[in-house]
Amino acid sequence: MKFLPIFLDSRAGPILLVGAGDPVRARLRLLLAAEAQVRWHATDGDFAVAGLDPAAASRIERVDDPATIGLNEIIAVFCAGAGEIGIAVAARARAAGLPVNVMDDPAHSSFIVPAVVDRGEVVVAVGTGGASPVVARRVRERIEALLPARIGDLAALIGRWRKSVHDRIAHAPLRRRFWERVVDGPIGAAVLAGRSNEADDALTAIADPSAYAGEQASRQAEGRVTLVGAGPGDPDLLTVKALRALQDADIVFYDELVSPEILDRARRDAARVPVGRRVGKPGIGQDAINRLLIDAAKSGQRAVRLKGGDPFIFGRGGEEVEALREAGVACSVVPGITAALGAAAESEVPLTFRHEALRVTFLTAHKARDAEGVDWSALTDRKMTVVVYMGITAADAICSGLLAAGRSPETPVGVFARATCPNAKAVVGTLDRLPALVRRIDGGPAILVIGDVVSRSAPWRDSNPNLLSQTFQMAAE
Repeated sequence: MKFLPIFLDSRAGPILLVGAGDPVRARLRLLLAAEAQVRWHATDGDFAVAGLDPAAASRIERVDDPATIGLNEIIAVFCAGAGEIGIAVAARARAAGLPVNVMDDPAHSSFIVPAVVDRGEVVVAVGTGGASPVVARRVRERIEALLPARIGDLAALIGRWRKSVHDRIAHAPLRRRFWERVVDGPIGAAVLAGRSNEADDALTAIADPSAYAGEQASRQAEGRVTLVGAGPGDPDLLTVKALRALQDADIVFYDELVSPEILDRARRDAARVPVGRRVGKPGIGQDAINRLLIDAAKSGQRAVRLKGGDPFIFGRGGEEVEALREAGVACSVVPGITAALGAAAESEVPLTFRHEALRVTFLTAHKARDAEGVDWSALTDRKMTVVVYMGITAADAICSGLLAAGRSPETPVGVFARATCPNAKAVVGTLDRLPALVRRIDGGPAILVIGDVVSRSAPWRDSNPNLLSQTFQMAAE
């Protein structure tokens, strides 16, 4: 983020506008919509603006020479279609410490004007750092389509009631939950449907706002824990329910494999606590994690346990749920896209395939001794796809175990590292070369996929076109 979005109080003082043509008139309309007092210098001498209502027109002051204006009163300067005059005015304003925007000229600007979605009390600003106004406009169009027309009315309702509720609910977490229930429940729905009077009546009828917010006998809010699957790495693969849990969280306990981009989807003022560890490195134990979750919930917080992939696939989510239930803590689970599914989708690996791959087995092998404890004889069926999580360090033992049990050395295998992330890497080959393939991926996390379906993947097509043709021919026979 190169530019910090800041909302300027446009009624705090006059704004100087310099320029000509359609660009300056677009800026003028934007400033008038924000109830600004505008001092306008038309560099071409044309001050005509069609379609302004008298109230808006009364807030425009004509300026024949911007050099005569004292900048001590001005709160910001906008230049649009002003040419060299605009650059000169901008330099003078910046020297005076004023915020300046020169349209389509970031070099002479100290701020940029975002694409704006205006819903009255709710304003959404979309910026691209000046790099692409077209992209910003397209994002704005999508937001326009998503936002309810009366969302500003809902914000205005809360603004009218905010002080009254603040005076009656002492604790900030309870106040936040009160307004969440208002926004997400029937009161908010009434406002969005155009029945603001009904919403006001409903708020008036709430005798105990703290109880409405969910205050417990201990005078704390009800705490709970939500186990959330963060998916394999791509933040766009978060489910809507996962995103909602992150936005509601008071505290987030996250694993080592959770990407910063996903963590950024959490509520800005939520506490963030790292509790993960990588294989072979020191880290917090599972018992300590359980205690942190229990303590957070019992203190009235809504805690999110954010895990890479899915909580219930080698994520120890089952252990955490059992510990929470034994402690009497309310909990729920939001599933995530596990690494096997993310890698399969990204590299076009059909984990099952009619008549060819009828079963999928997921297993984990942190270390060689984990692999040595696997009954490999149960995994030799050619119609079974085997997916190994955390199998990099045990690749030699996995290869030896499967070969010794009778799986063909020509079985296609794939090593898929950092699936769905920008630095994802996939290498494919045959089972007898698995250890060598692992050494080519530049570190994990990675999963191993073993089975004929790998020969149908995009990496296999790219690296083994002849072998692919042979595979299809054998399948046809």
